[in-house]
Amino acid sequence: MAQKETVERILDAASVLFAERGYAETSLRTITTAAGVNLASVNYHFGSKKALIQAVFARTLDPFCQQLSENLNKLKGSDQVEALFRCLFSTLMETVAAKPGLNQAEQVIELQRFMRLLGMAYTQSQGHLRRFIVSQYGDLYRRFLNLLRDTLPGINPVDFYWQLYFLLGATVFTLSSIDSIQGIIEDNFSEHSGVERALELLIPTLSRMMQIPAVDSSTPAAD
Repeated sequence: MAQKETVERILDAASVLFAERGYAETSLRTITTAAGVNLASVNYHFGSKKALIQAVFARTLDPFCQQLSENLNKLKGSDQVEALFRCLFSTLMETVAAKPGLNQAEQVIELQRFMRLLGMAYTQSQGHLRRFIVSQYGDLYRRFLNLLRDTLPGINPVDFYWQLYFLLGATVFTLSSIDSIQGIIEDNFSEHSGVERALELLIPTLSRMMQIPAVDSSTPAAD
């Protein structure tokens, strides 16, 4: 088996298992069994479980960040929150669609899987992963945040970061659970709503959330 094929099989198995079971709950031996390789292959190609987790993210984040940087260059001078979010999510969908060999249904599964992994990066004890993301992609992250902050003059920095995490939570929940949400909508309304429809609703919703002024905690509540 060629080295590149071995690496891809390990990453594929790791992505599926981490998303299904969590990082701590998934052993390297479980991953190698699913990938059909021996344990030495993981140690040889990645060196450690932490490095494997980081590589799983890099496989999506490397092309995503490169494309996002290019797409942001085309938005120079944009002062609209919605334009920035539309750029962000369209780039995410481009990245998923560009992965070879995936049909449309598999692209949705791939999107869900990545969003679950991203959510677990913040809800499980994976400080090394958050540090890796900041160290590798921090410049682009700060660039996007600065563009977003510039559209909201006068916003309190602490409130701004709270709103970002609210947005992250809404995004991760929606896109990682898209199949379940689709099932509920079909049961209740007999209407199929795909990812495209979800994003059509999610993007303006997130934009409005960012522009809601924070409540001043120093102001007494009305009787």
